[in-house]
Amino acid sequence: MRAVLFLLCLVGFAFQPDKPAYQLYTANLKTTTYNKLAQQAASADVVLFGELHNNALCHWLELQLTKSLQQEKKGALVLGAEMFEADNQQALTDYVDGRTTDKEFAAQARLWPNFNTDYKPIVDLARENKVPFVATNVPRKYASLVARKGLTALDTLSAEAKQQIAPLPITVDLTLPGYKGMLDMMGGHGSGDSKNPHVGNADISANFARAQAIKDATMAHFILQNLKPGQTLLHLNGDYHSKNFEGIVWYLRKQRPDLKIVTISTVELPDIEKPKADNKQLADFILAIPDDMAKTY
Repeated sequence: MRAVLFLLCLVGFAFQPDKPAYQLYTANLKTTTYNKLAQQAASADVVLFGELHNNALCHWLELQLTKSLQQEKKGALVLGAEMFEADNQQALTDYVDGRTTDKEFAAQARLWPNFNTDYKPIVDLARENKVPFVATNVPRKYASLVARKGLTALDTLSAEAKQQIAPLPITVDLTLPGYKGMLDMMGGHGSGDSKNPHVGNADISANFARAQAIKDATMAHFILQNLKPGQTLLHLNGDYHSKNFEGIVWYLRKQRPDLKIVTISTVELPDIEKPKADNKQLADFILAIPDDMAKTY
């Protein structure tokens, strides 16, 4: 009897399903593969990888995609990231070009607390393979300025400071679903004409959404400024900045409607084989990760 039970246990274990770390889906929630993602990314002008900042699997897959594109593009790859602000471009370039050390880079740039675990492998890959790396994000002090005083506060900046943000005036449409959702979540409402950057600055919640929008606009600006024909620019950003084909995508399309853009949106699910209805159309590729995946902070 014990032998029979032992054999039954072995059979049970033999037929347990695998535990995949992630599953990729198309925009319509059809399962797809990493190879298809890599192929479409290599043929795109811009790839926006919408990550969850503390998700270890996101950062691993970003590194794998960077490696794949580096091999495929043969010198025609450019990297960019929300995690580096425009006024730290020289520090980033000096490190990637091998002119400074790790310690010097850390002293010269405002690195995120999780830089060493999550982004350094990609930056070091760029350094080893001479891949240009663009600091695309608006300096946080200017985003904070907008959050406190509104878009008109940007007009007071020096000419040098204005080189670190998208060209003024920056159009912000608070009726776009992403920004509107932010307003609703904060319980605030835009005042006046939400497309007019000179009204509604007293509304704190609206200004917070505008501050997010200048990040999107600035990231799009520096992506376009550093993209040459035949290149692919892989950009790392928080999922919010590109999901639903909004945010950075909206600003890119506004200036270059012909641009071929591939987006990736990350979701955490109890069961990655059962995507939710509201995951549909988040991006060209939807990266589903178990919700108990290890976090880096």
